[in-house]
Amino acid sequence: MAVTQQPEPVVVDTSRSQHTQLQPVPITAVSLTDQFWAPRRHTNHTVTLPSQFQQLESSHRLDNFRRVSGKLDRPFEGPIFNDTDVYKWLEAAAWTLASENDRELERLVDIAITEVGDAQQPDGYLHTYFVGDKAHERWTNLRDLHEMYNAGHLTQAAVAHYRATGSRRLLDIACRFADHICDTFGPEEEGKRVDVDGHEEVEMALVELARATGNDKYRKQAQFFVDVRGRGVIGGRPYHQDHTPLRELSTMDGHAVRAVYYNTGAADLYAESGEQAVRDALNRMWHNMVTRRMYVSSGIGSRYDWEAFGKDFELPNERAYTETCAAIGNVMWNWRMLAIDGDARFADLMEQSLYNGVLPGLSLDGQEYFYQNPLEDDGTHRRQPWFGCACCPPNVARLLASLPGYFYNVSDAGIWVHLYAEGQAEIKLQDGRTIRLQQRTRYPWDGAIEVEVTGEGTFSLFLRIPGWCEEGATLEVNGSPYEGPVEPGTYAEVRREWRPGDVVRLTLPMPVRQIEAHPYVAEDRGRVAVMRGPLLYCIEQADNPGFDPRDVTLPADSAFSPEFRDDLLGGLSVLRTRAKVQELPAEWAKPLYRTVKGPRGGKPQEREVDLVAIPYLAWANREPGRMQVWLRLEGL
Repeated sequence: MAVTQQPEPVVVDTSRSQHTQLQPVPITAVSLTDQFWAPRRHTNHTVTLPSQFQQLESSHRLDNFRRVSGKLDRPFEGPIFNDTDVYKWLEAAAWTLASENDRELERLVDIAITEVGDAQQPDGYLHTYFVGDKAHERWTNLRDLHEMYNAGHLTQAAVAHYRATGSRRLLDIACRFADHICDTFGPEEEGKRVDVDGHEEVEMALVELARATGNDKYRKQAQFFVDVRGRGVIGGRPYHQDHTPLRELSTMDGHAVRAVYYNTGAADLYAESGEQAVRDALNRMWHNMVTRRMYVSSGIGSRYDWEAFGKDFELPNERAYTETCAAIGNVMWNWRMLAIDGDARFADLMEQSLYNGVLPGLSLDGQEYFYQNPLEDDGTHRRQPWFGCACCPPNVARLLASLPGYFYNVSDAGIWVHLYAEGQAEIKLQDGRTIRLQQRTRYPWDGAIEVEVTGEGTFSLFLRIPGWCEEGATLEVNGSPYEGPVEPGTYAEVRREWRPGDVVRLTLPMPVRQIEAHPYVAEDRGRVAVMRGPLLYCIEQADNPGFDPRDVTLPADSAFSPEFRDDLLGGLSVLRTRAKVQELPAEWAKPLYRTVKGPRGGKPQEREVDLVAIPYLAWANREPGRMQVWLRLEGL
């Protein structure tokens, strides 16, 4: 199968998509040298990936492949969709190898690809459960057994490996499986089976496979799966997004991860087709999510029951499900929406999800994980080194490995800067010129950002002004004030005849903000969440001994002071303030309820305390203790 051009290590290749404004920048063009993302990516490379490979071995996920190829005589082990953990790990390793020379990691990748390839069946089918006496059960329960979900993650890993290394070894395996799927499923008039998988994933993967190989049949297959869903072919439940056709959807329903993966695939298809009805549906669902069904952390999926979205304003804190994978899916969906039209609201949500939705799912040492990310806890919810259903750990790893590819885009007009971190980038404009950017900043701890431009000629530099920056961002070019608009929630366009050494200085004020929820969010009524810059904060027992965080009330005039602590949790900014603690009267020691008789007595006693808040992304990395995001505010 011919490939149209030499691959570049881009995460999502919209370079030839007719209905996107922004085109990708290769991972290898961006080098992060900051004190926030660079250490986390180094830990991902040197600690997380090796430890996850050992988990794949010890949990027998790789042995499942060896079983199929006849190398081991043992029963299948684990959930039926276990293969995906191997594929996501392979994708993470591939993106890492795009910019890192690591012989040991190459060896582990070679082991995994060998086992995957040796397990593939002659007709291209690949699933380690449906072999031997289970072979006749292939494709018999698409709703529940995730065969195409597995195929999707294999495909994404294969495209990443091909773009990162130039090797077709895994790509050819994925193409054979994709060909088998295309031969099996499709329109009834073609003699094919009209069906769709219960867990979306294969749709976005097939579009990316079409982009990587130049074979449009894979895109058409993805379109078929999107068009079939919502017509009751797998039962018609909102849980599977099978209750309503895509173009008629207006709310985010059902399993949260599946929903955002579905919309990610649909956004990929819009980028190729430009079908306005698809775009309109995506906009309606996005609006419903961010205004009615999303946590202040950007977490989505409020119900433990079915890992699902709840109703409008149904956002409990301690029982928030907010799966790490859902936050990752949110990043992927918003990245596609951003490429379509360059609207800063999508970049804002992508950033919010990265810092406050994804990162809490990984411990600071890179070896333990959260599946759920509640906004309140009694100290019993702790990260785990692995899970029986381990979708989240390798999902975090692949996002961190590919992160440099999310910082910049290019368009006909110039370079778009979405995320801020110390580092360098060598970016090729669409006219072939190469421009070097040097970012200097302590973001997210500080809002001072300097971008030095090395290059010549006329083009625009688009700098995102985050929506949270309500206090008046300022922009200077070579020390002179920028004359154009600098509005929150937009991109400031600096268009000029550039000369080497030109410097753009962006200042994003970062006052501490107290955020209140819509009055219909019952649990948060009378409470505020605390944010500074892009970061959500929480109070944790470890920093506030001697009182229960539930008893804290912020004075109406409370003011937080940021303080950077090199010695705390790898280095971070804490927020300090004075607060009140209400100590319950003794008569509440036993009863749960009591009759109100006359004036209410037993007024709680108050005392003032020093309160310390830490970024929510760093909670649960010390001894167990109560944690709280939403705090009572006096007078609210």
